[in-house]
Amino acid sequence: MKSRKKRMFTSLLVSLTLVGALAGCSGNESSPAAGGTTTSGDSLEPITLTYFSEDPSTNWNNMKDEVGKLITQKTGVTLDAEFAVGDPVQKISLIAATGNYPDLIAAKADVGKLVDAGAVIDLTELIDKHAPNIKKMLGDKIVRTKYSLDDPSIYAIPTWSAVDEKKIKADEGFELQHRVVKEAGYPEIRTVQDYEKVIKDYITKHPTDENGNKNIGMSLNADDWHMYQVTNSAFLTTGGPNDGEYFIDQNTHQATYHFRRPEEREYFRWLNHMNAEGLLDPESFVQKTDQFKAKIASGRVLGLADPEWDYGDGQNALKAAGKFDQTYGHYPVTMSKEYKDTSFWPAGFDGGYGISISSKCKDPVRAIKFLDFLASEEGQILNNWGIEGKHYTVENGKRKIIPAVQERMDNDNAAFTKESGMGLYWNMMVHYGDGIKDSTGNYFTRNYPELLATTYNKAEKETLKAYKAEHWKDLFPKEEEFTPRAYGAAYTMSLPNDDPAVILGAKMKDITWKRIPEAVMAKPENFDKIWDAYMADLEKAGVKEMEEAYTKHIQDRIKLWSTN
Repeated sequence: MKSRKKRMFTSLLVSLTLVGALAGCSGNESSPAAGGTTTSGDSLEPITLTYFSEDPSTNWNNMKDEVGKLITQKTGVTLDAEFAVGDPVQKISLIAATGNYPDLIAAKADVGKLVDAGAVIDLTELIDKHAPNIKKMLGDKIVRTKYSLDDPSIYAIPTWSAVDEKKIKADEGFELQHRVVKEAGYPEIRTVQDYEKVIKDYITKHPTDENGNKNIGMSLNADDWHMYQVTNSAFLTTGGPNDGEYFIDQNTHQATYHFRRPEEREYFRWLNHMNAEGLLDPESFVQKTDQFKAKIASGRVLGLADPEWDYGDGQNALKAAGKFDQTYGHYPVTMSKEYKDTSFWPAGFDGGYGISISSKCKDPVRAIKFLDFLASEEGQILNNWGIEGKHYTVENGKRKIIPAVQERMDNDNAAFTKESGMGLYWNMMVHYGDGIKDSTGNYFTRNYPELLATTYNKAEKETLKAYKAEHWKDLFPKEEEFTPRAYGAAYTMSLPNDDPAVILGAKMKDITWKRIPEAVMAKPENFDKIWDAYMADLEKAGVKEMEEAYTKHIQDRIKLWSTN
């Protein structure tokens, strides 16, 4: 309680400083806020803002890309950006501890560490006075951006969760190369047994590639934080939505550390079986991300259970080489047909992951105006579609990507993204999601059915046709089949650094990340012994206390979101 009071006092002090500073403004003039310097609020005078993000950005080009240059022209702002390498949580902890705060920080679920340190400011007044686009887009959803019931400040502008998302593109599930399902005769791929069979049959006939290198049945990326992509499949294959490290009962809203579910034990037993059968990459738990992507780029990996954003660089290399039959389709694989794949279970709008302005920001007003431009209709179109005449045209009132641009996006995406900047700024901006139209009647994003269909390569179109589908989403359970979650997506909650759920959660992660590889790579006869020891380790470390603490946060979020 002491730390919470300290945190609220810091927040109040910063807020009062900010309000006092803004109260002295007249016209477009702004005064120092939270230690910032005085500028004209609408000034386009060049300014460089430092920025740190927990998310990597492999194609970042220091805003020298075409979109970035135009953003700087429109706002005067250039970002001196740093993106996480290795464990982003350690970096945020270091930032909080040293007091070396960048102007802008995207800390995702770790923003609580910054709040505790007094490193970020309450954005409520800045949004109200200087961010009309952000304010308009959030509307009554702004309640979901508040930090907690005890501290209703806004410490981060939500950038990860799209407003009014109508997800169209399937980019998760389990993946199989098009040549693998084609050779199998395009069978139903619905369960792990179906998935395993087509891989096993293919690798039996084709143990090596054309160069004599061994084909790999299934590879996992467990490098550092990518381990979450390995473990998330356990709840996705057993009917659980993506709520981070917890399974939330939809009726009682009780939280369970999801690995403790008996159903998930069976998923990891299946991975253990895949390893014993020689179908799992033996380097899955020791390879680095670059090695994982290089294997995909070689065309030797037949199957994945990984989101497209994680393996996309490897797949783009295959496209660039014209090896389209070695790229991947998405399938709603579960442990058995009693479960539904939950890739399209909507979470609604989450006010969690986002971008914060630090208490040492050199100019908070310029910072919020920069973020507000990105949130504007112009900013969103620029990020999603690029520059009119260079990347898209408008014909009969409809935006269309220029064919040569589309070809580069399909076949040389990494180089094109770095050059153009299209899509590089989405997680710095409040934005509308797929399926939402702007004031001209065009879609904000390029993920809408008609345009999405034009991005499919020949092998992909052939596979979709064989499954009588227009899009990969057609193979998955629909949004309407799921009950909306009253708390959104649980993983977006930001908790105080001294909270039991955070402290104990770190212990559980250490145990889990040690035991899961051990269990999967063990001889099958040793699996249960290792798993039982794992469960005992969790109980000894206080997993039940952690679950109780997290349950309270879930229920508090529901209360907060129900207030006006």
